[in-house]
Amino acid sequence: MKRRTMLAGLAGAAASWTLPAAAQDEFGSKDLVAAAEKEGSLTYYTANFAEVEQEVIKAFNKRFPKIKVAMVRAPGGQIITRIKTEAAAGKLAADVVNHSDRGLMLAIEDLFQDYTPPNASDYRPDALVSPKFWPGVTLGWSIAYNTQLVKNAPKTWADLTKAEYKDKQIGQVVGPSGGTTWTRVMFERQVVDPDYWKKQAALGIALYPSGAPLSDALVRGEVSIAPLLYNIIYTKIVEGAPAEAIFAPEGVPIIPYADGITKTSKSPNASRLFMNWRLSKEGQAFAIKNLGNITSMKEPPAFPKGWDPKLIKVWVPKGDEFEKLREPWLDEWNKTYGYRQ
Repeated sequence: MKRRTMLAGLAGAAASWTLPAAAQDEFGSKDLVAAAEKEGSLTYYTANFAEVEQEVIKAFNKRFPKIKVAMVRAPGGQIITRIKTEAAAGKLAADVVNHSDRGLMLAIEDLFQDYTPPNASDYRPDALVSPKFWPGVTLGWSIAYNTQLVKNAPKTWADLTKAEYKDKQIGQVVGPSGGTTWTRVMFERQVVDPDYWKKQAALGIALYPSGAPLSDALVRGEVSIAPLLYNIIYTKIVEGAPAEAIFAPEGVPIIPYADGITKTSKSPNASRLFMNWRLSKEGQAFAIKNLGNITSMKEPPAFPKGWDPKLIKVWVPKGDEFEKLREPWLDEWNKTYGYRQ
């Protein structure tokens, strides 16, 4: 099953998404809306899946149809390189940037303007690395399994070190693949068990370069169990694949994105309105219900399937440790799992 197939179905879901009536002040003043509509467009750089972001743009245009969003999508490292290159030449075209790696965005913080959404107090302080960046997207890790193959499904992160799952029944994305996976790796060691990697590696784990091929392998039955970002396996579940996912009680490692408005934005009002909408309860609820996202809001406007707010808590890595521990811990992870980059 391909992501675009699932998102064709989501397009219908987005079309039927009924946006509740809301005061304009939820997204910005009447003057901001008028100024944004006068600008009429903005350029949006994203490292997220293009198909997913198209659905977000469609939902935004349900509320604000007069503003055109031109999207430029590229992998995370390429987006950062493009921003640096364009900025150095005085030709930065992006108005809004959406990126999964807060550390990389923090390194180019001086290219972004000050910004605060109307509902800033709704957000967890630990999800922010700068007052200029806000988590329009928040992804979270789940434990997925093939329902046709697994009779005794895992219920906790610690279960993924059990001997009953040995011999490549478990697949996972390699630690050095990016900031999202590094978040999971930190969580495993800091929260679940200091010896988690050693115990799990001893089972004989199948390693994959990223979540997309791993989710495909899970559906095909090449592996039975896999830690996966929920938004990735969510697409398979929606399509009716033999898969399910749980959120474990030790916690859900989340990855708050860093979204910001550039200082050189040619459409600053449209950019603020787009950011305001995405960070609003309406925007976050859409992403949770339709895209399999989590949220960095203190009080989520909605919950994914199987999420019990009384039992499940999110976990956010500490900003200083996220960068300081990355290289030495990933070197150790590579040796433990026998992985060579």
